[in-house]
Amino acid sequence: MQLDHDQLRQLLALLGESDIQELRLEGDDFRLEVRRNLPASAPPLAVVQAPQPTSVPAVAAAPAPPVPAPSAPPPPAASARSDLQPITAPMVGTFYRAPAPGEAPFVEVGSRVAPGQPVCILEAMKLMNELEAEIGGEIVEILVENGTPVEFGQVLMRIKPS
Repeated sequence: MQLDHDQLRQLLALLGESDIQELRLEGDDFRLEVRRNLPASAPPLAVVQAPQPTSVPAVAAAPAPPVPAPSAPPPPAASARSDLQPITAPMVGTFYRAPAPGEAPFVEVGSRVAPGQPVCILEAMKLMNELEAEIGGEIVEILVENGTPVEFGQVLMRIKPS
């Protein structure tokens, strides 16, 4: 069985959309194990083992495809000012500025918000989670594009407290 880089990427994307918790796939020259939602002491999310050396030279055998490394959170914006408070992502998910496609965004740059007012939605595992302002003030920066994946702790917006 051959599994190229694109097929691996498609497989991982399909698994991310499913409820499957564990998957083991073995071929002649590779083994792929994917596990998720397991305790912290469990093995990492995806493990790909390289082929075991054999006594017969494998001239046409391709090595196991590498698993893409998780991307590091983006660096903080250079325009960070000490008088602004960040609104950060409390989870990994997809950032949405509006409650539904075609509707007006929750906030724009220059909008005034009160504590507890929704400022965006983070979608995680098909659940829409409204993110609320923790303090009142004026939205000065929106750092993420609509529909963009975000990391835990990533700064989404900056607010000037009132």
